Amino acid sequence: MVINDTHTASIEFGIPLLDLRAFDASHIPLDLIDSKSIRHHHLLPLYRRGDNLYVAIAHPAALSALNEFKFTTGLNTHPILVEDTPLNLLIEKVLALQASNALADLPIQADLTTEKETFDADDTPVTRFVHKILTDATHQGVSDIHFEPFEKTYRIRYRRDGVLYEAASPPPALSPRITARLKVIAQLDIAERRLPQDGHFKMALSDSKSLDFRINTCPTINGEKVVIRLLDPATAQIGIDTLGFETQQQHLFLNALQKPQGMVLVTGPTGSGKTVSLYAALNILNTESVNISTIEDPVEINLAGINQVSVNLKTDFGFASALRAFLRQDPDIIMVGEIRDLETAEIATKAAQTGHLVLSTLHTNSASETLTRLLNMGLPAFNVATSVSLIVAQRLARRLCAHCKRIETIPLKNLLQMGFAEPEIDRDFTLFAPHHSGCQHCHGGYAGRIGLYEILPISASIAHTIMEGGHSFDILQVALKEGLQTLRRSGLNRVREGLTSLEEINRVT
Repeated sequence: MVINDTHTASIEFGIPLLDLRAFDASHIPLDLIDSKSIRHHHLLPLYRRGDNLYVAIAHPAALSALNEFKFTTGLNTHPILVEDTPLNLLIEKVLALQASNALADLPIQADLTTEKETFDADDTPVTRFVHKILTDATHQGVSDIHFEPFEKTYRIRYRRDGVLYEAASPPPALSPRITARLKVIAQLDIAERRLPQDGHFKMALSDSKSLDFRINTCPTINGEKVVIRLLDPATAQIGIDTLGFETQQQHLFLNALQKPQGMVLVTGPTGSGKTVSLYAALNILNTESVNISTIEDPVEINLAGINQVSVNLKTDFGFASALRAFLRQDPDIIMVGEIRDLETAEIATKAAQTGHLVLSTLHTNSASETLTRLLNMGLPAFNVATSVSLIVAQRLARRLCAHCKRIETIPLKNLLQMGFAEPEIDRDFTLFAPHHSGCQHCHGGYAGRIGLYEILPISASIAHTIMEGGHSFDILQVALKEGLQTLRRSGLNRVREGLTSLEEINRVT
């Protein structure tokens, strides 16, 4: 059923109406698709009849863009009015299909299983296709690319703003060639398909800017899955003001960094921005007067002036081994990528108690649970209470697109249940929601992300609770009395500011 607004617009502007859900997409002239124009103007050529090209539009305002198609194709263009959401879905599907068709003429070998087989890594269609996938990812602000082989399909997905979506679906028989091309770029062993491999490479975006790519291959029952992490060196230079701390939170964070010793822990799930927060802290601390050493798995971004070391499990050089070496190198500040075991935790807390500032991460859900996690690892309560000075729990929430976000009305009762206090729901209280079909400036109504933080300084009262054997709930109650702002509360504040939606806050908190 086509919505009334579209039907009304069809009558008012005299444009034929079409339900895309009943349209046969095989008629679409892929040779006339200009992906840049389609994304920019939000329209799609549907079919061609002689010198006539029929183009789907969701809004009559797009009529002016038809002249561009008429000029570039030399055809007479005719508008067809369709619903916004089905058009969005079809555009993404068609652009993915067009990218896949770059490989359509490639000869596919019958036997792709033996180790002795050689791959033509410079096979032009594959090279061109892989290059397009990588460059499109950089232009769209993607954080990860997944190359996933299945029994009957091959899927390439981008992770943007923390959410995965399909970018292309090339023929599954080409999986080994695409993987081989990626291995060649990263200088990995093409013949080794039974074991995981790690590597990295760089891509120049301009004369002055390049992007680092970290690659991992992993054998599956249908072939090798490849995941590429995009690492922008500019991320390492992010300032404290860019993180998204509220004023009081930023004050607490900076105070902890100015202390000569103690441990600052950043906690949260994978992909919550912990590394960015640590790099922001290191940028503040990185001066000529201090010696800073970091141990990471692996080093993601090079930082000038800082001694960075990568874990090497093949030589039994892990976090604990590196920490011991650091303590013999006259350190002032140490950053440990992650505290994973008791041995690393013991050395890190000892360093924090003996005149060193230690920064690290843990995978826990909240600040109070981080303290319990350290105790459960086997650290004595006294060591935890006297070494940890601050805990930052964080999440990343998608930011609403400023161009297409819409006002959302929610009953007062539901707002109170979600955590809002009645006094803050005043006349100026306005909630916004994403326009799920999005616009040319965003993806699904969101563009970029914003940090949500829960910052817990270890006060005398909290230290006493730890040494008395208190659990995370007990610690949380003391912290709330001292003014702790939880992750949920931080998220609700961002909702009130119109920066994100309740839907998104419910997803991440």
